[in-house]
Amino acid sequence: MRRVAKLSAACIATAALALSATACGSTSSENDKSSGSSGDGKGVKIGLAFDVGGRGDRSFNDSAARGADKAKAEFGGSVKELTAKTTDTEADREQRLSDLADAGYSPIIGVGYAYAQSMGKVAKKYPKTSFGIVDSVVDAPNVDSITFTEEQGSYLAGVAAALKTKKTHVGFIGGVDVPLIKKFEAGFVQGVKDTNSKIKVDTQYLSHGSDTSGFASPDKGKEAAQGMLDNGADVIYSAAGSSGNGAIEAVNGKKGAWAIGVDSDQYNIPGLAKYKGSILTSVIKNVDLGVYDVIKSVHDGKPQTGNSVYSLAKDGVSLSTSGGFIDDIQGKLDAAKKKIVDGSIKVKTTP
Repeated sequence: MRRVAKLSAACIATAALALSATACGSTSSENDKSSGSSGDGKGVKIGLAFDVGGRGDRSFNDSAARGADKAKAEFGGSVKELTAKTTDTEADREQRLSDLADAGYSPIIGVGYAYAQSMGKVAKKYPKTSFGIVDSVVDAPNVDSITFTEEQGSYLAGVAAALKTKKTHVGFIGGVDVPLIKKFEAGFVQGVKDTNSKIKVDTQYLSHGSDTSGFASPDKGKEAAQGMLDNGADVIYSAAGSSGNGAIEAVNGKKGAWAIGVDSDQYNIPGLAKYKGSILTSVIKNVDLGVYDVIKSVHDGKPQTGNSVYSLAKDGVSLSTSGGFIDDIQGKLDAAKKKIVDGSIKVKTTP
């Protein structure tokens, strides 16, 4: 169940530099949960350091949580969850990871690129502890870097948006303008333009730099989406954590408009059930698969390390079909996927 590819050390160093931007974590966490037994020697003590929003964001963090839940159900043991605040400093993130290591959790998984710098430091201090990080690359012998080709899934979302818009006008909402979210934008815009170059694409980011509130502000997402709808867009794709929930709500209030979800299959998220008739599709990012894989590797006594890349070809990213709203264009989406997988289409990672 490995489904991964290894990158060279040079690529790892480059990716680490590109993605070590800023962003989440905390000592006084918003959520501090433990589940399961304290460990009977047979299970795995899993430490989860969530990004802002934590479990219950109906998107990115929830996907990671599903992977941990599956592993716990299969292997036993316990799970400790700590959640970042938007006000966190680098010291907060480092302290959170250190607290989990001191308590004997292994693996410890940082859910989000913002943990890159702190994990690099903490992993060196605890060489016998296994770590995992989602969405960034940390070059350390006891760290598994779990990365995805978000731009490839987003390209397919762009194709779908281009084929479904009635107004030749679509929009993209990003949570924070960091390299990771730029990958979503780049793929989406390319997919739209490759399908119909005449389509207008509006782009908006909800926060910038070290301000990570854009990942946890549904009100900001709703306002941004409403502005795009008022400006004429009728398909809006959000890569903004729980802020995207607000965008979906706004789209649901506009007859004939479509929202495209992200990370989880948002059509099937209970908390979004009343809006599901407006969710065209979702770019599913199987964070749960990456989290499960690293936990399983530790359970099996062979901790996974290096850069584990989950691509479109390996089902690391995909488009959901729930609701049947893209059934009529599935053939064209399959054709685009085939071209990405065989290399005929090279998807950009920067706008």
